[in-house]
Amino acid sequence: MKEKILACLKEQEGYVSGQSICEELGVSRTAIWKYINVLRQEGYIIESVTRKGYRLLQSPDLISREELLTYLPEMEDSEKVHYYPSVDSTNEAAKRAAAGGAPDGSIFVADRQTAGRGRRGRTWISPGGEDVFFSVLLRPDIAAQSASMLTLLAALSAVTAAEKHSGEPCQIKWPNDIILHDRKVCGILTEMAVEMGEIDYVVVGIGFNLNRTCFDEDIADMASSLFKETGRRVIRAAFLGDFIRDFQNRYRTFTETVSLKPFMEEYNSHLINTGRQVKLVKKEQTLIRTALGINDRGELLVRDEEGHIEEVLSGEVSVRGLYGYVQ
Repeated sequence: MKEKILACLKEQEGYVSGQSICEELGVSRTAIWKYINVLRQEGYIIESVTRKGYRLLQSPDLISREELLTYLPEMEDSEKVHYYPSVDSTNEAAKRAAAGGAPDGSIFVADRQTAGRGRRGRTWISPGGEDVFFSVLLRPDIAAQSASMLTLLAALSAVTAAEKHSGEPCQIKWPNDIILHDRKVCGILTEMAVEMGEIDYVVVGIGFNLNRTCFDEDIADMASSLFKETGRRVIRAAFLGDFIRDFQNRYRTFTETVSLKPFMEEYNSHLINTGRQVKLVKKEQTLIRTALGINDRGELLVRDEEGHIEEVLSGEVSVRGLYGYVQ
């Protein structure tokens, strides 16, 4: 009910009467007053004037379930959204829920993670109040070998949201890092559970640096945030709502085709590696190749000095710039 009242306030530029909220939601004036006070305690500045009603003057930058749902009015099943003020990892929360039967499309959001992880077991620092950390639980009816394509799909939704909220062009470092001004602002970790050769579930976890300004010394030369790069502060719930809406649309298309062909041109237009020489690092072996773009399976196409083209699968190798993270 609280999120519905908040949505009513956000829909109006001016005042909305308590009576009209009562009639729309089918609750008493006392209930409206109670929820208005709860919203005020959470940091919403709500003005109330006799015979005019209520008016929302300012919203805090919350990433709560209620705030997120106001940016997803078209979401049919709000029970799929799970919020944690603090959690070990949204991926772990999603996997626990998956074991309990949580449905396809469930979303797990945290203000803060205490044990966030990146690819290859790296730690993802996850302080509260600044960034977004979330995971999407999927149960696609696809072959297990096709699941890695979901990571690239998420990267496209992430770069789309990043460009909208930063106002600047962003890029993708294959397969799924989001880059702004040659700095990493987002990482994606996809995990999968398979039973009897078939996918039980896939969890796509995203950590996006939105408003953070300070980074640990060991990553300060490669990591940044949208705010640090542009000076534009991002409303976290609005950003997350845009990502979820975009990803849901892409996911529906993908499950119909089980191919990245509908997205190849868009993905390659954002790919920062295209036309550049890159290092392919696999265990103790390092190869220098020229990146050409992805194919419809999400593999990176690279060319050696003799002109031979190879296909590189994410997870098998690490792709780096010749002189650093990107370059």
